[in-house]
Amino acid sequence: MEKNYDEIIDARAGHVFDVMARTASPKDMDRLREAFALAREAHAPQRRKGGEPYILHPIAVAGIIAEDLNLGVNPVIAGFLHDVVEDTDIPLSEIQARFGDDVAFLVGVVTKAKGGKHSKSKQVDNYRQMLDSVQYDIRALLVKLADRLHNMRTLSAMAPAKQMKIAGETDYFYAPLANRLGLFHIKTELENLSFRFRCPQEYNQLTGLIERDRVAQSERLNEFARQIGETLDRAGIRADVIVEYRAPYSIWRKMRKQNVDFDHLNHRHFTEIVFDVPQGMTEKEMALRVYALLTSRFKELPGSVANYIDAPKENGYQSFHVKLLAHFGRWQEVHMSSRRMKRNSRLGCIAERSDRNIHRWIDRFRDVLKELSRSHLDDSSFIEKVVTTFYNDDIMTFTPEGRTVMLPQGSTVIDFAYEVGRLVGEKAKYARINGYLSSIKAPLRRGDVVEVFTADDVHPMSDWLEVAVSYKAKNAIKNYINSQAVPLFRSCSHCHPIPGEEVVGFKGNDNRVSLHKRDCEIVIKLASQHGDRIRSINFLPDETLYPERIAVRAVDRYHLFIDLVDCITNKLHLNMQSINTTTADNIVTSTISFGVHSFDELQSIIRHISTIPGVDEVKRL
Repeated sequence: MEKNYDEIIDARAGHVFDVMARTASPKDMDRLREAFALAREAHAPQRRKGGEPYILHPIAVAGIIAEDLNLGVNPVIAGFLHDVVEDTDIPLSEIQARFGDDVAFLVGVVTKAKGGKHSKSKQVDNYRQMLDSVQYDIRALLVKLADRLHNMRTLSAMAPAKQMKIAGETDYFYAPLANRLGLFHIKTELENLSFRFRCPQEYNQLTGLIERDRVAQSERLNEFARQIGETLDRAGIRADVIVEYRAPYSIWRKMRKQNVDFDHLNHRHFTEIVFDVPQGMTEKEMALRVYALLTSRFKELPGSVANYIDAPKENGYQSFHVKLLAHFGRWQEVHMSSRRMKRNSRLGCIAERSDRNIHRWIDRFRDVLKELSRSHLDDSSFIEKVVTTFYNDDIMTFTPEGRTVMLPQGSTVIDFAYEVGRLVGEKAKYARINGYLSSIKAPLRRGDVVEVFTADDVHPMSDWLEVAVSYKAKNAIKNYINSQAVPLFRSCSHCHPIPGEEVVGFKGNDNRVSLHKRDCEIVIKLASQHGDRIRSINFLPDETLYPERIAVRAVDRYHLFIDLVDCITNKLHLNMQSINTTTADNIVTSTISFGVHSFDELQSIIRHISTIPGVDEVKRL
């Protein structure tokens, strides 16, 4: 029996109108109906891949914007019209004339450019267009997210290659974007739809395992939830207690991260408590009251508390987490949230509708976009940097004064230093993490208190790029290194010449000159084959320090080690990089590493150490 699509279209559009009628004025309702009528007429000849009328897609997008995102009239109108300019003959100017500049702007942002050349790819240009829109209004991104969500919900009608393309875009860009905006439910649905179409076998297998586990564990998990509810009920606390299984994608990611199979993965589920907050109490006070009641009945895993109420995640998520020992002898993850926190985890950055709240997000996006645009990246690098910088899960760290510093997961002290300030980053020498002396390359964890110590003689090194994670740090380090004068010579990695030694140059195919000692095996071979490339070089010392090692042999005696250190540090004013000493049969062998400016300086050091009583031999390694 053929479907009556007119009835379906009217019913679904009517639902959108019913949702909007709760808050919209009669005049705005007329505008909504006019927009729907225009979209219906414009898309009338078109069908989707599954065969249904195309207009069902704009209706669904408008419904997500109205019901799931709780946005206003203009974004819902844009939802109805978001494909009209791209897929029909109606120009954007007509949208502007009939519905105003605001609607035209929103429709324009989600309209893909027709034809023309693309800098790297059409996808990359679309990403950039959307991100640029954030400099004006975050609602444009939300309209696009609604569009993507419905496309993912109906992806089964697409060919496998198209499914992979759209799922890849979603994984790479849209799901992390939803996460960053605090739209947890949309983020979760996008991730799992993408996983389903990218890896259908793994998805179906995990779905089956989750359902099997849900059935097997239901009795004891429900009893644990019942005990929690009973405890709160006795104390007069109104709350919902729900056992939630994590979604397949989340479990798959945890399995990969922990390198375990499904049966050995801890916390496949969690128990959520959503409580009312009585008048006269704060949400934190109520959460602590619930926590106190539960830990009086159940054993608490030491160190398992995570307080996201005082320290929300960067996407705005708030809750109070703890692990409790259930009656069946397993630690259970428990999340405690107020009803406001639960609502906010669904609506993210738009949950609290103040201008200040919205602008905080827009400003954050804008700052990153400006920083990226200044670096003159090509478009593929641009999007990669946006994703790695701005859409990662974050860790929250602190300065000793209590200032919060948000960083991507895996960040190091170097990232922290640059986030505090460019000069702090450039001059960072060492740090203290929670009071303990640490390298600037040390990794950071959520909650670390970091103190960075600087020195004027420190500057960014190329190996900092290997440990820096944030875009801000990586970009600043690259800019510093690129700003330095390119050395005229590069030293041979085999013979390691230093200024003052007898050296010779060899001009390579790239026209750069490599510097060698005159007895270097490599340059002797090169000279025999390409003698016309040999160059005379005057290798003079400057401020550069060259690493050197010397070996010292001496007769063991009292105070010998102290005399060695005193000579090197106090008399010669050298910074030792390392000193390794062994003693066998009263003979001491020490290997000392330090930096020198020239061969003459090295010879002077060797002479000074040779005069120490007991020292028999000092030689360069």
